[in-house]
Amino acid sequence: MKSNRLLIFILAVGVFGILTTEMGVIGILPSIAEQFDVSVPRAGLMVSLFALAVAISGPILPVMFSGINRKAVMLLVLGIFVIGNVISIFASSFSVLLLARVIPAFLHPVYCSLALTVAALSAKPGEAPKAVSRVVLGVTAGMILGVPITNYVASGTSIERAMIFFAIVNLLAFVATLIFVPSMPVKDKLPVGTQVSVLKKPVLWLAIVTVLFINSSIASINSFITEYLGTVTQISDATLTFALFLLGIASLLGNLAGGRFLTKNAAKTALWFPIALGIVLLLSFLTGTSPIPMLITIMLWGIFFAIGNNVAQYWITSAAPEAPDFVNGLYLSFGNLGVTIGTAIGGYLISGMGTKYIVLGGIAFMVLAWFSILLRNYKFSSGSQEG
Repeated sequence: MKSNRLLIFILAVGVFGILTTEMGVIGILPSIAEQFDVSVPRAGLMVSLFALAVAISGPILPVMFSGINRKAVMLLVLGIFVIGNVISIFASSFSVLLLARVIPAFLHPVYCSLALTVAALSAKPGEAPKAVSRVVLGVTAGMILGVPITNYVASGTSIERAMIFFAIVNLLAFVATLIFVPSMPVKDKLPVGTQVSVLKKPVLWLAIVTVLFINSSIASINSFITEYLGTVTQISDATLTFALFLLGIASLLGNLAGGRFLTKNAAKTALWFPIALGIVLLLSFLTGTSPIPMLITIMLWGIFFAIGNNVAQYWITSAAPEAPDFVNGLYLSFGNLGVTIGTAIGGYLISGMGTKYIVLGGIAFMVLAWFSILLRNYKFSSGSQEG
């Protein structure tokens, strides 16, 4: 039991390091633009091209690496991320900095897919959602806490120190994997054709659509959370930092809750989650201009955003449990595509209607997610219980 918990912890640290590398730069894009004398939109390529690389490689590379010793694959990916971060520290131009991020990004789905698969396989029967939620906790921490931590480090010291932070986290995960994780050869490798053949299942495509909608809903708000709190709620800079950390802490709690709910009754959790988040989003639209109610709402956002990540991961892997590596790759690919779509819609709403209305975009995507979940429960009632 202790060795299993240590393995899950190392996997969570690994995905935290990778997701912090991906998302952490969001908070320092203006500083990067200034230091390398490029526009902020051009600096934004560090985020958009990273996400594009993940979306492209997600369905392909996890399958290609699925037959190789899992410890060796973990070390390979973490090692490349460490090297990329070290190059970023000493990058002499923006082009070098961009390459140092985008090349490792292609291997992002390999590690994260593997981590989710290993977590599920290492759990007791019926406990897989709870084990996976621990790894997803690392994903959420990287996405939510990575931004304020990186911003704090960079504003207090320099951009290079922020890159050093990325490198240290990935290096810690590499060393812990090297020392504490046992060799994990793949005994029963599924042929690539067998894994890809799950795309013939209609229930899987319905699950993919659900993942897309859930991530679009979350990203349409989360990508502009700083802008929302600053312009709509009009809280001070000091309170803003506190609010972002509050969001992160609530997200960690939401991950733990999501794992427990899914373990207890996955179908009901998936069905009721969009309704609960939709209500919270509607309330935040009505009370978004009041600082104290919004701090409470921030906590609810964090909790339900994290539960949403757990539901999305479970919903797609339970649709095709016979091909976990490939399906987890699809989850990462379409999850990132959802982030791209949600961010674009959120930006469109800000430009056309105002920052306050990003909440309505989140509600709209969540309604679509609920209908897709309801359709799966109606059409494939046995599929909703798989996994």
